[in-house]
Amino acid sequence: MKLQIRNRFTHEIIFSGEAGSLRELLVSAAGAGADLSGVDLPGSNLVAVNLEGTDLSRSNLSGANLTKANLADSDLAGSNLTRAILTGTVLAKARLNQANLTGADLTMADLGGAFLVSADFFWTNLVGANFSGADLSEANLSKSKATIANFSGAELFWTDLGGCNLTMADLSRANLTVANLSKAVLTRANISGAILAGADLTGADLSGADLRGADLTNANVTDVNFEGADLTGVDLSKVKR
Repeated sequence: MKLQIRNRFTHEIIFSGEAGSLRELLVSAAGAGADLSGVDLPGSNLVAVNLEGTDLSRSNLSGANLTKANLADSDLAGSNLTRAILTGTVLAKARLNQANLTGADLTMADLGGAFLVSADFFWTNLVGANFSGADLSEANLSKSKATIANFSGAELFWTDLGGCNLTMADLSRANLTVANLSKAVLTRANISGAILAGADLTGADLSGADLRGADLTNANVTDVNFEGADLTGVDLSKVKR
């Protein structure tokens, strides 16, 4: 059947042709070198689609099913991915700066080394997701669920993690300078070697957490639960209470 892919802003046809689904047409368009920035594909079924290295910046993929898709090294900066299904999706080294992923499901997604500056992950499912080495500076992860997620070595400067569930998450060696972790749940999380200078940990639960060698200089630890936490090598003389 004859299908079309349009630009979300101009509504102009970007690519058209005979295809069994929009997924097939999108792959054909990418293979033909079509400019896919700004595509309008809300709610589309794009399961396991391979768009590695494709420019999809400023696209509308809200509610799209991208389960196990390969979007490694792709450009999704400024895109609308609200409520999108990205379970098991590969987004390693992808560019998602200022992308909106509010309410999306990224369970077990791979975002290792991805660029996520100012991205919005509010109320997002990030269970088991891999963010190792990713840049999440000034991103919003408040109220999200990131249990057993991997943020090792990630850049989380000024990131909002307020109320985030980070139970058993790996934040080792992460840079959390001036990050907001107020009321975050970090039970049994690995925060060893992390930099939390100037971070707001007000009311956070760090019970059983591994904080060995972490830098809490000028961090606000008012009402923090440190019960059972390993604070070996942590200087608490410079924290704010």
